Amino acid sequence: MGGDADALRAVTLQSWAEFAADLCRDAVARPAILVGHSRAGIVLSQAAEIAPEAIDVLVYVCAMMLPNGMSRADFKSREAPNPNFDAIISTVHGGSGTVVDADRAGAVFAQLSPPDKVQRALSRLTTEPHGPRSTRLRLTPERFGRIPRHYIECTEDRTIPIQSQRLMQQLVPGAAVTTLAADHSPFLSRPAELAEALLGVADAANGTDSR
Repeated sequence: MGGDADALRAVTLQSWAEFAADLCRDAVARPAILVGHSRAGIVLSQAAEIAPEAIDVLVYVCAMMLPNGMSRADFKSREAPNPNFDAIISTVHGGSGTVVDADRAGAVFAQLSPPDKVQRALSRLTTEPHGPRSTRLRLTPERFGRIPRHYIECTEDRTIPIQSQRLMQQLVPGAAVTTLAADHSPFLSRPAELAEALLGVADAANGTDSR
């Protein structure tokens, strides 16, 4: 888990959001449903501001759903202390990136998930650029605000605790909410329930109900 300092500093929230927006613009079928987990929530929101005409629904899976003018770093100052999460994160390259202690991360990221799947997932951890999480979102009601949103909250999350998830729902009201008794990795701990929730969003976007 190294990472080059210059490469890390070159990563921006805008570039990630443009990439996601382009995927939706190039989608050959509709509806285009953009789903993000954890930190990827800020990418969803900024992509929606860039290309609202290309995105039909935003789905935040225990993800950062923040208001205009707030960054992930700003939001952390509003959350309750989370020492277990903080203990597995360390900065590298003068603060341009962060790395996770893979030996201790399972208990924070995926304590309800099958251990073999957790280990495979943790083996793919890499250095995280700091720039996107310190960038304040630029969102407007006319663009980001016009896209329907769905929030899938995970009550056993130790990374973004449920109190933080619900604070974000208050800060950015209007999202439909599904609640899962899942950890921060519902795709590992509650895959069937997560799939059902996502299919429900798709059915609603299509105006159908396949269940």
